[in-house]
Amino acid sequence: MRYNYIAISGTIGAGKTELATRFADYFNAQIILEEFANNSFLEKFYNNPERYAFPLEISFLFERFQQMKTCFAKADIFKNLFVSDYFFDKSVLFAKNNLTADQFSVFYPLFETFKEQLPFPDLLIYLKRPVEVLLQNIGKRGRDFEKKITVDYLESIQNYYLNYFKTVNVKIALILEMGDKDFIKDENLLVNLYELAITEFKTGIHFISF
Repeated sequence: MRYNYIAISGTIGAGKTELATRFADYFNAQIILEEFANNSFLEKFYNNPERYAFPLEISFLFERFQQMKTCFAKADIFKNLFVSDYFFDKSVLFAKNNLTADQFSVFYPLFETFKEQLPFPDLLIYLKRPVEVLLQNIGKRGRDFEKKITVDYLESIQNYYLNYFKTVNVKIALILEMGDKDFIKDENLLVNLYELAITEFKTGIHFISF
């Protein structure tokens, strides 16, 4: 393959974990899945964002860094591709949205120090969906603590992602307009996504609609 590290990103409910899992199976890749369910602050944050935003973002920052550093250090010699369902810069995007200016001034130097020690994805895929679809997908998962996620919160996070791609020096980023398309049920769509992962793109951002 042309790429050594592919990251699948997207707002909550976009389907990034499902797609990353299928990519890893199809390409015999080493997978990195975010372990958000183990974070004790997540449910507390949704119940009381102002109080728990900072410990949540700091804990996620350390957890993501430790997970990625460990995974990349223990690469499987029989698998020359990594696939993840997040990229490390996700940490700063959520921090910008959730933290106060003072909190972010503490958070950002730590983020920069950790980021320098990790590889950036050779191919970054962002699954963009309408907020209404994201809410439907979140509802289907049935996680009680996610019931308090609002339209405004999802729109804000998605805007942070899209604006970030315009400013950060990405290698190759694909912004996929997915609408309500379901690649789990649509085999042809899934094949198209596999093909994108082995297509040679020019450096920069590419917008693709399905």
